[in-house]
Amino acid sequence: MTALAAVPVRASFEAQAPDWLLDALACLVGLAAFVALWALIARYGGRIPDPATVGSAAAKIFAHPFYSKGPNDQGIGWNVLSSLRRVGIGFGLAALAGIPLGFMIGRWRFLSGMAAPIIALLKPVSPLAWLPIGLLVFKAANPAAIYAIFVCSLWPMIVNTAVGVRQVPQDYLNVARVLNLSEWKVFTRILFPAVLPYMITGVRLSIGVAWLVIVAAEMLTGGVGIGFWVWDEWNNLKVEHIIIAIFTIGIVGLLLEQSLVLLARRFSYA
Repeated sequence: MTALAAVPVRASFEAQAPDWLLDALACLVGLAAFVALWALIARYGGRIPDPATVGSAAAKIFAHPFYSKGPNDQGIGWNVLSSLRRVGIGFGLAALAGIPLGFMIGRWRFLSGMAAPIIALLKPVSPLAWLPIGLLVFKAANPAAIYAIFVCSLWPMIVNTAVGVRQVPQDYLNVARVLNLSEWKVFTRILFPAVLPYMITGVRLSIGVAWLVIVAAEMLTGGVGIGFWVWDEWNNLKVEHIIIAIFTIGIVGLLLEQSLVLLARRFSYA
């Protein structure tokens, strides 16, 4: 009887509670379960620092995130900012090139046929495979990392934008042809509003790829950056600092994606 009575109570709570409260409760329960599992693994695994140890180390690190004692000893704040600067440059260049290319590929069938085998060939290539080419061309680690971000961020924007253009109803383009609209008006009045959701999806995918690539690239190229910081802490056998870096990378990536979600809502035509 107790188990049967619990079902209507739970259903009643889910029906009456506001959505934000249910979402917050689910989030808290998920985080609590994650921390409990982490503590269990740390206790019986023997090598992973427990949440209390990591929390204590994080308090010390974030107490002075912007200290600087030379090029190879800087706070985590400077390392994150250096990585964000590289991501911003590489991602921005990819957006300037990829979005217009996506519109052109989606708009003209012949150009789409030309680009299809190139995209199919290069899109699956591992991000780090581009890094030696960047080092060969630019002779320096920083532009090579930016180049790797640029190349890997390019494909999601091109593909998603082109797909969005192809999804525009042909009737819209036929009406534009009947009205003798210029290509610029077709772009601004028809294509851009219809393609915007696809384009934002490509941008969100690209920023995630860019943030993944920079961490791996900085591990190989060195210098100031969150990827180099992770590798340096591994060399110092400070596992708790590596876990802090993992959470920092995740939080920054989440903030980047959510900022693009807010931007999409700001420019939504719905």
